[in-house]
Amino acid sequence: MTDPDWQHSILLEVGADGIALVTLNRPERRNGWTPQMEARFFEVLEAVDRDPAVRVVVVTGAGKTFCPGLDTGRLDTIAGKPLDLTGRRPPVHTWQFRKPMIAAVNGACAGVGLVLALVCDVRFAGRKARFTTAFARRGLVGEYGVTWLLPRIIGAGRASDLLLSARVVDAEEALSLGLVNRCVDDDELLTAACDYAREIAVHCAPTSLAMLRHQLQADAQSDLPTALTAAYRAMTKAVESPDFREGLDSFVAGRAPTFAPLADSYRPQEITGRRLPEVDHDPSAALGGPLS
Repeated sequence: MTDPDWQHSILLEVGADGIALVTLNRPERRNGWTPQMEARFFEVLEAVDRDPAVRVVVVTGAGKTFCPGLDTGRLDTIAGKPLDLTGRRPPVHTWQFRKPMIAAVNGACAGVGLVLALVCDVRFAGRKARFTTAFARRGLVGEYGVTWLLPRIIGAGRASDLLLSARVVDAEEALSLGLVNRCVDDDELLTAACDYAREIAVHCAPTSLAMLRHQLQADAQSDLPTALTAAYRAMTKAVESPDFREGLDSFVAGRAPTFAPLADSYRPQEITGRRLPEVDHDPSAALGGPLS
């Protein structure tokens, strides 16, 4: 299914406060996911990652839903046919970016939409938000790495429950499961998420944020000695940086810090000596041809 208005399927609004609001914008299709929408999403995030004015990203959905998964029209067209994933990027591609991502989940969040929320660093939910893995009830399997991600966020037993039953979870239960970090009234959702993002933008060093994001993702996939070695390398660079001096001086003076924007050349992996596992491979090429 081709999205005729794909360039507007993802909206970007950058505020003077350093917050980039990224909105999934196909409300007439409940923000159902398409390959064209996916390409635009990563195109926008790449621009945001290079923009020195942006310090934190908030992702939300237009209208009454976040993202209920793949567009139902697309599901209808691919059913019973060989699946070609050539050139596609999974949601975990967001790990390549250096700026914190906050999900503001409104309404339905299912399938790939759920994975999009899971790869964000912090998740806010409106009280009317509803979550489901959905895959088992569509005759599908755990897609986009969800069987790797979900147990690491909420634990193996809870992940098994949500994946095997594909039951619907409301916002309050999502909070109790650890699926989301905050649950707020729907009319306060975006304000709450942006306020939280603004606190980070004002008080935290962009280099620290980029490094911490890298460490969290890399350490989840390594052992403790490797994590410690990488941390020592990062610490050595950090104590020599202007950001550390500014962090100390602002704390002693009781004022807000003035941290420099994130330089385009700053690459956490080059400091720690660790690269995240390759997640952008072409699945079609990796398996010797189109998936079927």
